[in-house]
Amino acid sequence: MRHLKSGRKLGRSSSHRAALYRNLVTALLGHDRIKTTDEKAKELRRLADRMVTLGKEGTLAARRRALAVIRDKAVVQRLFSDVATRFADRPGGYTRIVKLGRRVGDAAKMSMIELTGTSESVEPAKKRRARRPAAAAPAGRTRARAAAG
Repeated sequence: MRHLKSGRKLGRSSSHRAALYRNLVTALLGHDRIKTTDEKAKELRRLADRMVTLGKEGTLAARRRALAVIRDKAVVQRLFSDVATRFADRPGGYTRIVKLGRRVGDAAKMSMIELTGTSESVEPAKKRRARRPAAAAPAGRTRARAAAG
């Protein structure tokens, strides 16, 4: 039973999952916006908000804790200089998840996760209704033949 066990397994081993989260948070903080599946975006939101909070602390210990997750020093530098100053007066909610619809290959639900306060936002996917089949043409003459004849 999985009583009170937080987090999604995503069909991966724990080491694979940890590496996936590290790569996703590094990409998000490096690019401000990434496109991924809904489940990964929801898990990434937790880790990304923690990293922004560490960036806002600004201490050497916080930088070392961020480097334990984000292995790219340039991204950690950007987190502590640019991203932390952008969210200095914000008490939380540093990320936004926008649903994009389904992926063509496997119909996975896709989302765009971005840091709030970016210059332009992404439009959410519109809900589509199922298309009805077109009414069958009447048997016999078509419109072109009826007009000509």
